[in-house]
Amino acid sequence: MTSPRSRFNQPDANPTLTRQAREIWQAGVDAVKADRLLSASLRFDHQSIEIGDHSFPLRSDGRLLVVGAGKAAAAMAAGLRDAYLRGDCSVALDGLVLIPAGTERATEPIALHVGRPAGVNEPTAEAVQGTRRILQRVSQLDPQDTCIALISGGGSALLALPAEGLTLEDKLATIRFLSSHGANIEQLNTVRKHLSAVKGGKLAAACLAETLITVVISDVLGDPLDLIASGPTVPDSSTPTEAIKLLTKFDTERSLPPSVYRVLEQASADPGDAGDYPPHGCAIVLANNATAVDAAGVQAERLGWQHAMQSARKSEGSAEQVGQHLARMAIHMLRNPGPNCLITGGEPTVTLAPAERRGKGGRNQQLVLAAMQTLFQSPDVSPADRARLVILSGGTDGEDGPTDAAGAWLDADVWRRAENAGLDLDQALARNDAYSFFDACGGLIHTGPTHTNVCDIRVVLVQREESPSG
Repeated sequence: MTSPRSRFNQPDANPTLTRQAREIWQAGVDAVKADRLLSASLRFDHQSIEIGDHSFPLRSDGRLLVVGAGKAAAAMAAGLRDAYLRGDCSVALDGLVLIPAGTERATEPIALHVGRPAGVNEPTAEAVQGTRRILQRVSQLDPQDTCIALISGGGSALLALPAEGLTLEDKLATIRFLSSHGANIEQLNTVRKHLSAVKGGKLAAACLAETLITVVISDVLGDPLDLIASGPTVPDSSTPTEAIKLLTKFDTERSLPPSVYRVLEQASADPGDAGDYPPHGCAIVLANNATAVDAAGVQAERLGWQHAMQSARKSEGSAEQVGQHLARMAIHMLRNPGPNCLITGGEPTVTLAPAERRGKGGRNQQLVLAAMQTLFQSPDVSPADRARLVILSGGTDGEDGPTDAAGAWLDADVWRRAENAGLDLDQALARNDAYSFFDACGGLIHTGPTHTNVCDIRVVLVQREESPSG
């Protein structure tokens, strides 16, 4: 492994430290499991639907249709169905939600439509087909009907229908270009909305029921409703002109398909009528990144750690910068009294290496690798120090980039295996090949689909004399 100094023998990792870091992270994920949230938050009777502190009348001569999309959509549908069956509701339940492969579960009578393969967070022809079916269903409702939209992160790739004048390939080229050039989720979804026939409130405009209730599990920092899954059921706060400015910022050589610019320029010149929105209803955020970070903090306290917590409210910058910051915080915690556990949440970006030299990885794996590099280059961090800390970062959805891992962790055992294998840390970081690096030294987090999605959780633990030992 690339190193500014000679090789040395690493002390063994503290298995309790690593296990508890994982337990703290998992507690955050468990707190935002969509089926539990929906089942606990919804109450049905023959006259109304109650969601938290909100109550909506339910007409006996109407229908109840559930639609939605996202990584948590199947679990949300399952939780809603459980609440419906538990209640005393005479209105028939029906629905269709779009989900990624691998998240299927029992949701009848709400149907599931698999819109993309696992690990491929991009629109597909199957997603377009499912989106057309949902638009058809909501446009056939009557005013006395009620529609519930279940929206979670990952919905942008599943509720997918290119605007007139665009092909699916045009949209894919745009999404891939922006993602690979470091666009954050706010920038990406702003452009997506104006290239879509369903995003940016267009699903709501197509809905003919008077009551539309949107239930949200948020994967966008700060919970801007028009950006979560690109806001299919809420009014759009952005304009086509803003989308053009964002494209111009990233696509300086105007290399994207001309049709993309043509559609945006036409929309900017003639915005048209956005359509009427259902007069009754609202959007309710049931969980977000702060919910998960708070729950992780509760678990840390239960285990005896003195913790500090922070959930980002806006885009954080690059994964490398966040990883470097966490490494510096770990060094500070090693040397100073105060918290010995740091829990943070957010969603950084990654600027990808050129395709011809790019490896495999995701933002959480890249973040932990950047933290490892910072610690490695720090002259005052000894092998003994490395045995007293763990840095872990994982996506709450169980997916990290185009990989089967949720993220990665760093402890003394990972250090030792990486060094014994002669892995090149600097090259792996430069090539976005963190997955291969951590796969070789046993530092990947594998969970499979978690049935939720509220960005990322990071945990830093530092073992001091006053720290728990098991």
